[in-house]
Amino acid sequence: MKSKTLAVTAIALFFAINAHAQDVPKVELFLEYSYLRFNPTLPAINNRSFNGGGGGLDFNLTKHLAIRAEFMGYGSTTFTTTFVAPVVTSAGTIPAGTFSSSGNMFTYLFGPVIKYRTFFGEVLFGGSNTNAYAGLSRRIIASGGTIALQDTQHPFTMAVGGGFDINLSEHFAIRPADVSYLLTRYTNPLTSTNNQNNFRYAGGLVFKF
Repeated sequence: MKSKTLAVTAIALFFAINAHAQDVPKVELFLEYSYLRFNPTLPAINNRSFNGGGGGLDFNLTKHLAIRAEFMGYGSTTFTTTFVAPVVTSAGTIPAGTFSSSGNMFTYLFGPVIKYRTFFGEVLFGGSNTNAYAGLSRRIIASGGTIALQDTQHPFTMAVGGGFDINLSEHFAIRPADVSYLLTRYTNPLTSTNNQNNFRYAGGLVFKF
């Protein structure tokens, strides 16, 4: 009798778990526009705006926990800085003049997402790359500067933030906002600064499978 009770309980639990799993989409595909307010930490250059977009996937492990893979690309923006006199820095000498460089950016991030109803929080880790610092160092060196030539960099990058969705149907939602603090660790060719504290907004469409 005891064995029969245990067997019935196990079967009931199996169907309960299976029914719960069917309520949660296994995969969510999202396509987003993204705005990045980037802090290059370069002398005489304020924050710069990147516009772009991308997408990614959420692999839902449970109703409240997912693993996210996200990829974003941003169009070119221009960095311009002016020095009225030569400047000696820890990275070398910068001659007087105005130096401009255009560069794009790409980010690739992965990590856990905590979900509650239509709200979510995320902590994502990965990398990014931009050619803006490389272009700026080439302009300065071409004008007689003695700083080190930078290549396109691929530093550690991290995003911490969250947002919410508005469900329109079982398989489709709108994402009005996904707001994050974005840390990048590009080596600044003009100083010894290696951390950039940035703001990122994203929003778009979510498809659930």
